Amino acid sequence: MTTDAKAAVKAEGKHNDTDVMYLQMMVAHHEQGLEMVRLAEKAAKRDDIKILAQAIDATQSDEVAMMKSWLSDWRAPAEVDHAPSAHADHGGLPATSDKEIAALRKAKGEAFESAFLNLFVAHQHNAVEMAQLERADGENAEAKAFADRVRDSRTDQIKQMLTLMNA
Repeated sequence: MTTDAKAAVKAEGKHNDTDVMYLQMMVAHHEQGLEMVRLAEKAAKRDDIKILAQAIDATQSDEVAMMKSWLSDWRAPAEVDHAPSAHADHGGLPATSDKEIAALRKAKGEAFESAFLNLFVAHQHNAVEMAQLERADGENAEAKAFADRVRDSRTDQIKQMLTLMNA
């Protein structure tokens, strides 16, 4: 007899509009991040960058599934309202522009690696900023704990990428 050892973390208890908006914004943010790291998995020449991209892909893919599950449990849509006014109270929706991602797609070799690292440092900084908003104004204990994990892991990734930039 086999059992599924993977336990799904539930975000039970009270939640507020900040919790919902945070998860919606982070789903959109993660999906952009996944697009960028999947480009790096294919286009980067350096193994250290490919390994970092693969690790981020695995982590953020799991996080997206978890966040969508929580939003579903809360009967809230996983899609974020992209209207700037919808996020004005939360500092706007930080996003990497389509133009920046298009430029990343076109870059090759060392130029790609440099562009990816620079763009992804800024992208992960936005994740840290959004986590701080959740920590300040969110209500759900699991969502706030997730924001702590995002803040800590993305800060570590930024440090790692800055080291890779200087290698």
